[in-house]
Amino acid sequence: MGHRQHLVRSLLALREQGGVPLGDGRTLRPDPVLVGRDGGRLAALAARHGIERWSTDLDAVLADPDVEVYFDAQATSARPAALRRAIAAGKHVYCEKPVAGRYADALELARLARTAGIRHGVVQDKLFLPGPRKLKRLVDEGFFGRVLSVRGEFGYWVLEGDREPAQRPSWNYRAQDGGGMAADMFPHWEYLLRELFGPVRSVQARLATHIDRRWDERGRPYEATADDAAYAIFELEGGAVAQFNSSWAVRVHRDELLELQVDGTDGSAVAGLRHCRAQHRSATPRPVWDPDGPAAEDFRAQWREVPDAPGDGDNAFRAQWELFLRHVALGTPWHHDLFAGARGVALAEAGHRSSREGRRLPVPEPAP
Repeated sequence: MGHRQHLVRSLLALREQGGVPLGDGRTLRPDPVLVGRDGGRLAALAARHGIERWSTDLDAVLADPDVEVYFDAQATSARPAALRRAIAAGKHVYCEKPVAGRYADALELARLARTAGIRHGVVQDKLFLPGPRKLKRLVDEGFFGRVLSVRGEFGYWVLEGDREPAQRPSWNYRAQDGGGMAADMFPHWEYLLRELFGPVRSVQARLATHIDRRWDERGRPYEATADDAAYAIFELEGGAVAQFNSSWAVRVHRDELLELQVDGTDGSAVAGLRHCRAQHRSATPRPVWDPDGPAAEDFRAQWREVPDAPGDGDNAFRAQWELFLRHVALGTPWHHDLFAGARGVALAEAGHRSSREGRRLPVPEPAP
């Protein structure tokens, strides 16, 4: 994610297009410094992309006054300590989610950043994808009327690694390393639901580890200790109910890897990562249940495609990077901050506890 989406498709793409226009005649041109543990791999990566600077010494880079922003795409378990160092060095910080493995740590980081007076942000890429953008337009236009429910289906089969290499890193399936479906995806569902339909006020979840034995990047078997599936009911402010099935042990029979169905009094919509189809109340057919014969209607054909709007085809990560860089340079409005990141961790933590205790739990709202 850090290499492909953030470096190549975001920062380097922005550099290649000439930078980020600031609207006042100036242009901000990102100049990345690569930081990691393996100097040989960093040197090769830097050479491949024409990047002048790289380092294995994070503190030395943070001490450089020319470096203004620290971005973190490490494994979750390593993120809080690095963010604390960057905040202490006075750098603006931007990071992948989840911000931390524990809500207390995520909230502490947000408060440290606020006290330090730096700009801070967390990646919330799903908001910038075409499908959710189209849903947002329908919400803003009042298409749904009163939203009744949201149903989310997400996931795919992650190969176990014995016959073919797995398409996700092995740490994702070890709880001791910060892995798990709820930790990874509940922060996404938190900001999607909040931004589109309203904050999550309670959660009832059941987490499961369906595949308990996997093989790592070196072909060695290991015990999968993290949840690879999470089944949850979220109650939203205002009364709407959201149901989400999230699994890395499901074979896909959907148009896209993520699908959201929204049902309201005046209309419904089904959105994926890119497409969105809608059906208004005025065009809703009258289905009839007939168990004695095959369905006579083509239900999918009764929905209309929501057209693209300008910007819908942009890379979601790059679009958010542009907003964050403008925020750093100009102080433009920005609410995808570390407090937003802490909300996602709060939901994941409440989901874990709900699953352990077998009951519905309230979701805390982090206070600055």
